[in-house]
Amino acid sequence: MGSGISPDKSDDDGEKPTDVTVSSSPSDSDEQASTPTRDIPATKGGWVWRLWNWIPPPARYDVENPPKFTLWLNILFAFASCFTVSNLYYNQAVLNRIAETFDVTFERASSVATLMQAGYASGLLLICPLGDLFPRRPFILSLVAFTAALWIVLCLTHSFTVFSAVSFICGATTVTPQLMLPLVGDLAPAHRRASSLAVIVSGLSLGILVARILAGVMANYTDWRNIYWFGFGIQWVVVILLYIWMPAYPSKNPDGLNYFKMLGAVFYLLFTEPLLLQASIVSFLFSATFTSYWTTLSFLLSSPPYNYSSMNIGLFGLIGVVLIFTAPIYSRLVIDKVVPQFSAILGLSVELVGLIIGTTVGTFNVAGVVIQAISIDLGAQFTQIANRAAIYSIRPDARNRINTAYMVASFSGQLTGTAVGNRLYAQGGWVYSGSCSIAFIGFGIIVCLLRGPRETRWFGWRGGWAIRRDDLPPKKENVPTERALEEAASTDTEKKKGAVE
Repeated sequence: MGSGISPDKSDDDGEKPTDVTVSSSPSDSDEQASTPTRDIPATKGGWVWRLWNWIPPPARYDVENPPKFTLWLNILFAFASCFTVSNLYYNQAVLNRIAETFDVTFERASSVATLMQAGYASGLLLICPLGDLFPRRPFILSLVAFTAALWIVLCLTHSFTVFSAVSFICGATTVTPQLMLPLVGDLAPAHRRASSLAVIVSGLSLGILVARILAGVMANYTDWRNIYWFGFGIQWVVVILLYIWMPAYPSKNPDGLNYFKMLGAVFYLLFTEPLLLQASIVSFLFSATFTSYWTTLSFLLSSPPYNYSSMNIGLFGLIGVVLIFTAPIYSRLVIDKVVPQFSAILGLSVELVGLIIGTTVGTFNVAGVVIQAISIDLGAQFTQIANRAAIYSIRPDARNRINTAYMVASFSGQLTGTAVGNRLYAQGGWVYSGSCSIAFIGFGIIVCLLRGPRETRWFGWRGGWAIRRDDLPPKKENVPTERALEEAASTDTEKKKGAVE
């Protein structure tokens, strides 16, 4: 998408994190940032409180020499995102077993999944913006630890009401991935931002897939509660790893912000930043297409001429595994080197081609369905990474609020795609729902073309059509060999003359 505002400048070595705002005045926030190893008096909570606030050497932050954003940190944040977002999807594969255990109807048991997603939506809107206010290390650690501690209730309770209520709360606090993405946007240099974000997005996608597969396998061979015990254990592993290695980055707004003004700023930014609105509309459209496909797929494959079993239908989810691991490579080779808008249009075009093939062929040939699945996953992944790389260049001090606005649009698109896709499929089958998705993606391409990659206003292509990014680090000029030999020979001659004189 268009940049709207000039991108962030990275350090010469391309490693030091950028966009971390530290007040120049000797405030309390600065003292905490520059001296994070300070012990907390025992009177303020004893050894537990002191241990929680103590920062291990690998995680200490030095204002004069900030920690580099390394590949290890990128992988660590992706791992944390993977196994926290999994919380939202364990239940989807075991709803029938939950109904049996709590002696409730399937319809009532399915409310657990709905409540978990509703809680997640609440967390996106009410909790994620706080990432612009609080220091990220204690904030993220507290959220993961709180969720892990509360998770034990889901492992033990025999009350369906309690199980449902706790599921909602855990859904609300499982927003760690949406805090990691803006954090990586802060820390990764501009010329590596897309590939760094792709690693986190791949972790998210892998977490959804792993949760469904693990839950299904474990529930098939053991008690369904074991997947919740697994979730309990892996969350504490995430807490320990982040506690040891996640740097104590200072707050981006150490002077504080009004919470309610922060929430209002989410929508204010959406309608005052042309780039954010453009990316959000595109996100709404491809999210609607994505969920429409996967919601109606089971209806198509379980009906003639396919008549596939639930197991065979479920295997279609494995199509995205290859794409999960190729996204960081594609981002490094392509998205990092071109303007995000080009990558977004390319991704949407891939989706459009796959949708046309799948909609016209999918009713009688499964190859069309497979091609559509690959194109939708591929296009959505690339478009989303490009969108995020673009919007994180807008306001470094408001990246969490920007991410919240973007995710509200994306989540709304998912709900719309599910509702519209099901409705159209009931009226006209696969062709009706697919045709609507084609219209969605076509409109998304038009939205991308309304603003150029360097346009700062709402419409237009001022700034040029060049595809290559303007903020890439300059290439090191290599002196040609012949020129180097001539200079060396000239230097040698001068030395000899000096010796004779």
